[in-house]
Amino acid sequence: MKKGYKVLSLSLALVLIIAVLAGCGTKPPAPAQGETPAEQPEITLVYAEVNPLDTIVGQTGTAFKEKVEELSGGKIKIDIQASGVLGSENDVLDAILGGGGTIDMSRISAFALTSYGGEKSKLLSIPYTFVNREHFWNFATSDLAPEFLLEPHDNGSGVRGLFYGEEGFRHFFATKPINTMEDLKGMKIRVSNDPVMQGMVQGLGASPTVVSFGELYSALQTGVVDAAEQPIANYKSNAFPEVAPNLILDGHTLGAIQVVVADEAWDKLTEEQQNILMEAGKYASEFNRKISEEAENKVLDQLKAEGVNVVDVTDKAPWQQAVKAVVESATANNKELYQKILDMK
Repeated sequence: MKKGYKVLSLSLALVLIIAVLAGCGTKPPAPAQGETPAEQPEITLVYAEVNPLDTIVGQTGTAFKEKVEELSGGKIKIDIQASGVLGSENDVLDAILGGGGTIDMSRISAFALTSYGGEKSKLLSIPYTFVNREHFWNFATSDLAPEFLLEPHDNGSGVRGLFYGEEGFRHFFATKPINTMEDLKGMKIRVSNDPVMQGMVQGLGASPTVVSFGELYSALQTGVVDAAEQPIANYKSNAFPEVAPNLILDGHTLGAIQVVVADEAWDKLTEEQQNILMEAGKYASEFNRKISEEAENKVLDQLKAEGVNVVDVTDKAPWQQAVKAVVESATANNKELYQKILDMK
């Protein structure tokens, strides 16, 4: 009898304890939908941007940052280092691929990836490839696009693309008036260390001169170069109109961009964290698509109001003919692929 009494007492006590705990609400609340689990560690990814944050690419980076931090509940932070404080695009790529984790991500011009396992991405910066923005976005949302993004990773370069964007068409600007293509002849035009860009400038009768982006303002100011080329928003944000107030809207290439992440950083992320970056990338890409043309037109109006000599090119046929040789040379190994891009207009 005593043994049965003890068992009954113990059972009643357990029931009472469970009831009290339930009444006090000590059961842990279910996590809110989309909330990052508390045990997931916080991580910070350093994101390099050569241009200021008020540019189209700077705003795109900020949109990506905010969406990542929102989706992760603040567990993943994106530290954007803008205005070229971490160096040029090539400096950044070298740092990323050198390892060590000092830079995890960056916004990169498509042509800059050519030397880093992105041979296909070179096709996006061939002169006069895209007839308008819609043509570019037809490519960026096509089945071909992921193939281009992952090419450097697939080639073992140690970096992969997350998403596409664009910073507007690139145009020439100079320290003296340029009203026609003929005015470029003999000019020293700043270029990056890119064979396609150098070949294009030579085709136009000018002299390509490699100068780092961070030194371009002083190079224009001191006469090291006579001209350069950039998208309109970058031209203004970097104060180039102060030293080169002549702009000709030839639109030789659309500034196709990729946001890339180091494989070293990517591989340290959980699958959930990787999915957050991909989802934020889709959002930032759409954001870029929505703001780019409007932002560019606004800046162009400001430049005209501030007295910049802006010349429009109504007939691009002579320009296209002048650079035909470099186009054929640069696309020789990927003729069929390049034709697919051309056919997307």
